[in-house]
Amino acid sequence: MPWLIALIVVVVFVFLIGIRIVRPTHRGLIETLGKYTGYAAPGFHWIVPGIQKLYQVNITEQMFNAEPQVIITNDNLNATVDAQIYFRVKPDEESVKNSIYNVNNYQYQIVNLARTTLRNIIGTLTLRSANSERGRINTDLHQTLLEETDKWGISIVRTELKEIDPPEDVQTTMNKVVKAENEKIAAVDFATAAETTADGVKRAEIKKAEGIKQARILEAEGEAQAIRLVNEAANTYFVGNAQMLRKLQTTETALQANAKIVVPSDTQLVNVIGEMAGAGLLPEEKPDSAPKA
Repeated sequence: MPWLIALIVVVVFVFLIGIRIVRPTHRGLIETLGKYTGYAAPGFHWIVPGIQKLYQVNITEQMFNAEPQVIITNDNLNATVDAQIYFRVKPDEESVKNSIYNVNNYQYQIVNLARTTLRNIIGTLTLRSANSERGRINTDLHQTLLEETDKWGISIVRTELKEIDPPEDVQTTMNKVVKAENEKIAAVDFATAAETTADGVKRAEIKKAEGIKQARILEAEGEAQAIRLVNEAANTYFVGNAQMLRKLQTTETALQANAKIVVPSDTQLVNVIGEMAGAGLLPEEKPDSAPKA
């Protein structure tokens, strides 16, 4: 029975070499004699060796570098530009078929399409605007790639502008301009702060002067009030008797200085002082009666 054993060995060998395993990260296309005949989902598959062939396609997100290139900007400056493209093949059968049958090597095609699109976009911008409008460049690049790869079964996830580097001498000049602008802004801020400080000092001085003015007004009003009270007292107690008022003022000054003075008891001044203090008038002394004979 050697031929039976040989047949079994051949069948087992053919079976083994026809086994194909498709991972969850891939999808497969089965061709029979060069013609598409089936879609291979993740899992176990067996093809007829020599007659069928299974092509696997990666459907995970992939990143390709567009590679640095020198682009002439609208202001005739050379800029080294680099970008990254993130994309993935859609997992449905039609998209997987399109990624194989509608485009030859989609990775290579996407990279070159991205390079060409970047040249077209940045060529219309000045170097300064290209650096300040990276978001716009990313958006335009992403939109163009989406439109151009629509029939490739590919989804452009996002694009990232990696760098826009001007020549060294231009970069040095730009750095000087930026430094000068920053110094100008700093000088304006310093002047504004100094003006604010001066204004604050001015307001403080005005407030201080107003306070001094108000204090002097109040002091003058107080003196006027005191004079008025003195005049009223004079009108009340010393009408027509300026000499008596002067004596009273002298007595008041002497008492404030703790000086000792002698006031004759028979004078009107004593009576006035007593009346102002709430005491009664001192009785007038009667002259001694004449001595009896």
